[in-house]
Amino acid sequence: MTFNTVIFDFGGVIISSPFEAFNRMEAERGLPQDFVRRVNSINPDNNAWAKFERAECNAAEFDALFAAEALVLGHKLDGASVIACLSGDIRPDMVAALDVLKTKGFALGCITNNVPSGKGAGMAGSDEKAAAISAVMERFDHIIESSKAGVRKPDPRIYAMMCAALAVQPSQCIYLDDLGINCKPAAAMGMAAIKVTSGDQALQDLGALLALTFTPLGV
Repeated sequence: MTFNTVIFDFGGVIISSPFEAFNRMEAERGLPQDFVRRVNSINPDNNAWAKFERAECNAAEFDALFAAEALVLGHKLDGASVIACLSGDIRPDMVAALDVLKTKGFALGCITNNVPSGKGAGMAGSDEKAAAISAVMERFDHIIESSKAGVRKPDPRIYAMMCAALAVQPSQCIYLDDLGINCKPAAAMGMAAIKVTSGDQALQDLGALLALTFTPLGV
């Protein structure tokens, strides 16, 4: 199969996963591990998190809505504390891989579920971090942000929007995401989907599909 396009999720793929930050915050506050994920998994299409990713509520509204949902599950946690965990750290090896793919002539897309909070698409907490993330984003030929598009993964429409923007067929695309639920629609459309569990694993799997070797920085 011939691929000419690689589409990336952002959080958990190009930058470290916010779930890691959620777990640290939960431990610090004596909350059950993965409590944030549990809150966000209930009524996943219309809960506070889903509404925030589609920009159907602002940060203050999300703060209150999430707190109410958390309280139903027996714990106090405000939405603002969740927002503070969202901006991860850039993975240099993944950025280097983007550069390799670019030099090889691949079209690059990014589909990110994000929220209207922080600075820029990566929801950075500082101007410096926002600038660093912006420099990474410039490598993509097209970016779809859920908070701007009004649609979020795993809605199949967002993948179709990317294919239309890049003028490619799904069968020409490889898609990488750290959530299996987001990989499934891409695979159902005909994309080769890679579930990302780590940066090294992602690059090994991507390299196998493209017959390329991505050398980690410093090696």
